[in-house]
Amino acid sequence: MRAIIVMFDSLNRHLLSPYADTFIDAPNFARLASRAVTFDRFYAGSMPCMPARREMHTGRYNFLHRSWGPLEPFDDSMPELLKQAGVHTHLASDHPHYWEDGGATYHTRYSTWEFFRGQEGDPWKGVVGDPPKGPGDAMKRQDAVNRTYMPTETEHSQTRTVDAGLHFLETNVDADRWLLQIEMFDPHEPFFTHQRYKDLYPHDYDGPEFDWPPYQKVLEPGDQVEHARNEYAALVSMCDRSLGRVLDFMDEHAMWDDTLLLVNTDHGFLLGEHGWWAKSVMPWFNELVHLPMFLWDPRAGGRDQRRGALAQTIDIAPTVLRYFGIEPTPDMQGADLTQDEPVREGALFGIHGGHVNVTDGRYVYMRAAKEQANGPLEEFTLMPTHMRARFSTQELKEWEPAEPFTFTKGVRTMRIPASPSWMNPWQHGTLLFDLQEDPAQETPIVDDDVELRMVELLRRLMLDNDAPPSQYERLGIPRDGDIEPKHLLVREQRERATAVAAPLPAMENLRAPALLRAPLLELLRITGAKDVLAQEAPALVQSELLSAPISMTLLDLARYGYIPAAVLRRIDEQFALLTAPPGVSAP
Repeated sequence: MRAIIVMFDSLNRHLLSPYADTFIDAPNFARLASRAVTFDRFYAGSMPCMPARREMHTGRYNFLHRSWGPLEPFDDSMPELLKQAGVHTHLASDHPHYWEDGGATYHTRYSTWEFFRGQEGDPWKGVVGDPPKGPGDAMKRQDAVNRTYMPTETEHSQTRTVDAGLHFLETNVDADRWLLQIEMFDPHEPFFTHQRYKDLYPHDYDGPEFDWPPYQKVLEPGDQVEHARNEYAALVSMCDRSLGRVLDFMDEHAMWDDTLLLVNTDHGFLLGEHGWWAKSVMPWFNELVHLPMFLWDPRAGGRDQRRGALAQTIDIAPTVLRYFGIEPTPDMQGADLTQDEPVREGALFGIHGGHVNVTDGRYVYMRAAKEQANGPLEEFTLMPTHMRARFSTQELKEWEPAEPFTFTKGVRTMRIPASPSWMNPWQHGTLLFDLQEDPAQETPIVDDDVELRMVELLRRLMLDNDAPPSQYERLGIPRDGDIEPKHLLVREQRERATAVAAPLPAMENLRAPALLRAPLLELLRITGAKDVLAQEAPALVQSELLSAPISMTLLDLARYGYIPAAVLRRIDEQFALLTAPPGVSAP
């Protein structure tokens, strides 16, 4: 028995032809759907990248207990369990987060692995230049350097990753009991492709280079938004060609008779939908969490079939293990997807410290924090690392031993107060959507009866996941006892949710853009500016503004959702009447 996993990062379901009428040229995804089972209700669980991969390994949710980080000592790893059972597991990838502090224990669970450098500012090639102005600038500068070392498609790290996967197949096509995971970082941003793919999407654009959208609200003009969508489309088309190379090999070697194929992604990417770019800092809309998923099981068949059961990333590990005749461990919460039957009543999804979300397939309920402080929020881990750094000594000063969870095999973790974050679900409010009536999630509803039922489903799944007590307190949900109308939040938080969701005004319609772009410290030196803020956005002066990075601007705050569009307009009107000091351009 053999298995192939082809995994992408940030692949949008709603832009693939098996799921939607799309402008993207991706014939091999349509070809795949004709050869496999296409899942219609497959959802993410924990986001973003490495939390999703922890779920692929362990078959259980990550985000209620911990943020981004490595596999834990008590985690059951699907590739490692296969390796221990005599199945050779091989990983070929260009995903740079495996190389960082927060991803360091994943690839070593495989029997063998190989990596290809150069994606997303990966600190790969050393070219000395001017000191970067900040972390974002450093990444973009490094990415520009890396691209010069991939001048052709053949040298692109995605191509080399697929080359390596095909080499494994060529070497082992006659062998038995192996798993190959070909994992591409693309179409994750930045959307770096070569000209042949850009030529598939001709369009008029003469603005700045823009293939790396910010994790913010959209403020760019329409032609720039459309350009970014075309750059993403070009990268998806390149991914489609890579997928086609794997399908070609399976065709040429009759591998459909005895090889499982699973094609998936971790999450999507907003390209202007809901007025946002990217992910993480906004609510987890369906474009981000309703994922493409394809499965071919040679034992069951199922060519050109659709499956409507509610499924998730946590189901991948049990599915692959059972395919090889290995029972999932007791701590795995996922289900075997090779059987065409319902596997769950509801699906949890979210990011640590963000909304805790649940869907039953029709309704999506996004539960925000009860209070603005978004607390208490804690990390439970024995591997205290962030994405690209270890926990600081300051963060670790307050840690205490926690009681074991049901899945930690009797081991006590470190309970660490979570660091403050700019990602606060309270500002977006608690949201409820009816996907049957509003599949695009354009109009959240207020329905106390539905909300009550969804809160009960949410709590039941949190209990099943042994969520820590602090999560119930943060969300304002009782861990025990009855859930009552006083525990509902949609109606209570609706006004704020509506205000923050409103799109920002276009730059050309702002009267004082220079002042809105001025660093906060400069802005507060302008006579009257602090008074305007105290009147229109007092919370900024009292809290967020005081803790914001010195380079942060009011426009930045608006793009992160901390200043609603209506408030920004009022501030802009009053700023237009102020006189700027030397060094700051007057409106």
